Amino acid sequence: MAASPSSSAQQARRALADRLTELCRDAGLTGLELALRCGWSRSKSSRIMNARTPPSEDDIRAWCAACGAGGQAEDLIAMLRIAEGMWVEWRRMERAGLKRAQEARLPLFERTRRFRSYSSWLVPGLLQTRSYTEAVLRAVQRRRVAVDDVAEAVAVRMERQRVLREGGRRFAFLIEESVLRNGIGGSEVQLEQLDHMRTLGALPNISLGVVPMRPDRSRMPVEGFWIFDTAQVNVELVSGHLTITQPSEITMYAETFAELADVALHGAAAHELIASAAGAME
Repeated sequence: MAASPSSSAQQARRALADRLTELCRDAGLTGLELALRCGWSRSKSSRIMNARTPPSEDDIRAWCAACGAGGQAEDLIAMLRIAEGMWVEWRRMERAGLKRAQEARLPLFERTRRFRSYSSWLVPGLLQTRSYTEAVLRAVQRRRVAVDDVAEAVAVRMERQRVLREGGRRFAFLIEESVLRNGIGGSEVQLEQLDHMRTLGALPNISLGVVPMRPDRSRMPVEGFWIFDTAQVNVELVSGHLTITQPSEITMYAETFAELADVALHGAAAHELIASAAGAME
């Protein structure tokens, strides 16, 4: 499992290690005895028990069999998969192409009713035009994905945007002013994108804020993130995709969002910034 900067992932690994340790103790085994039954070194059992090394699915099956608890193996494997899914490198998530990665997120978007999104790099996906999405995903594909299914992935993302108008959902988007001027896809694509944001920003269930560039700024930009209700935060880093479910961490991101919202411009003021960015490209 890749190392994660999140305590959510660490706690998930720790919970799995604790369950395995309990099985060992309930079976009346020491770590050495369990290692002997599994044909491992003693140090391997110790590393797993102390959450220093994640077990494989086969390790879990062998552990449960050694403890006479084979019926618990599948539940523990499910715990392992959840822990692994909290931090996923892009190369692993996108090894089958971009379409599947886009499809995997749809259930989360469908069950969420309140969305909060902060973006310091790009226009958030739900606000993107088809041309902008194509430019973004094509750049991603060229950089790190061997499979070229960009057209299919674009179609999936466009279809996902129906959540903007279904189910009484609420959306709050914050973007850095630099996002308005980064030129993704060229000036024609960017101009269309800026006009599209003004249109969506007028919808009653959408709040659009722009964090302005200023010389006296006190709140630093941070990594882009999505908050889904109060259940989950997703963070997209250069190296991978992070899922956060620990309540204390979700609170930290919610507080950060609120602080950024306080310094952002909304309504007519935000639209003026967008119009200014568009005017500079014409």
